[in-house]
Amino acid sequence: MALDPIYARALDGAQWDVPQDYDALFDWHYSDDRKDLLNLYNKGKTMQWDTESRIDWSVDLDPDNPQGMPIEFFPLYGADFFMKMSPKEQGVLRHHQQAWSVSQFLHGEQGALLCSAKIVTNVPDTEAKFYASTQVMDEARHVETYKKLLEKIGTAYPITGPLKTLLDQVMRDSRWDMTYLGMQVVIEGLALAAFASIRDNAQNPLASAVNAYVMQDEARHVAFGRLALREYYPQLTQAERDEREEFLVEACYHMRDRFQATEVWDNLGLDVKACAEHLHNSHTMKIFRTALFSRIVPIVKDIGLWGDKIRHGYEQMGILGFANVDIDAMQDNDMKVAAEHDARRDEAKRKVHVDETIELGKTAAAE
Repeated sequence: MALDPIYARALDGAQWDVPQDYDALFDWHYSDDRKDLLNLYNKGKTMQWDTESRIDWSVDLDPDNPQGMPIEFFPLYGADFFMKMSPKEQGVLRHHQQAWSVSQFLHGEQGALLCSAKIVTNVPDTEAKFYASTQVMDEARHVETYKKLLEKIGTAYPITGPLKTLLDQVMRDSRWDMTYLGMQVVIEGLALAAFASIRDNAQNPLASAVNAYVMQDEARHVAFGRLALREYYPQLTQAERDEREEFLVEACYHMRDRFQATEVWDNLGLDVKACAEHLHNSHTMKIFRTALFSRIVPIVKDIGLWGDKIRHGYEQMGILGFANVDIDAMQDNDMKVAAEHDARRDEAKRKVHVDETIELGKTAAAE
């Protein structure tokens, strides 16, 4: 079904048109020199999955807390006006905030779908086109998956302003590396950190599994961006690298503001100013906002955009300390956690099969 009936706020138009002007590049060399990209392409081919069969969609959701998140993770937790609310009133807020969050994941994944298709078109090398084509399928599956999750939650929200602004910039830029930089590094990197918070803390197994499986794909996508950009950026002039560093700082500010959830507070009749003040001053939210960049900063350093502009900008944001995070270890853990979800799913299926077999044996004996 279309999500129209469950949108909590009216959509701004039936669709969003983003004019684009970039070249479609054919590669007559059909090169196969980039073994690293081709290895990633092979992983992309073999690790495709079906959201209908891999995820147990029969799991029920708590209407007041769909993803089963601890109340301490709610952005307004600790605010006087929230703590004085009844459990029912708090449940309404938690429901809408989680619906808003998943909605932004959905909209971001549609952006990634279009960006990965754009990369196939205008990246110059065959090896990169090959991998990007597997990402197109991944992103389509992610859109499908988050849409199904939103349908179970029963409420949806339109795209938030900061995410829309960044997507607009990424989609309009004709340079292939800017698409990588905006999508594979910033948007995907931030999404991975947000997904991990839900994957690792959600008490609802459906919400945890959705994010674990999407993260397994996203880890490859970020690796793809690293491989392509790490080789390309040393070829640019200092002025060209400075321009990209300025874009990264601006993009990170946009993404930090993305989690204000102003639309939710306004829609539910709260004092938006009071909500914003709590989010700004909350120690928990400061930690959360900072942690969101744990997967972006080390990648930016790894791809060679580590000049004065970027380091100064990240120092001002308080995220420079993430520069030495072991991103490879984090991505290995993403793969491991997804495999653990598969093991639990398979064990549950095996137990159901054994129980059914035992019941059939009892029935046959009784007859």
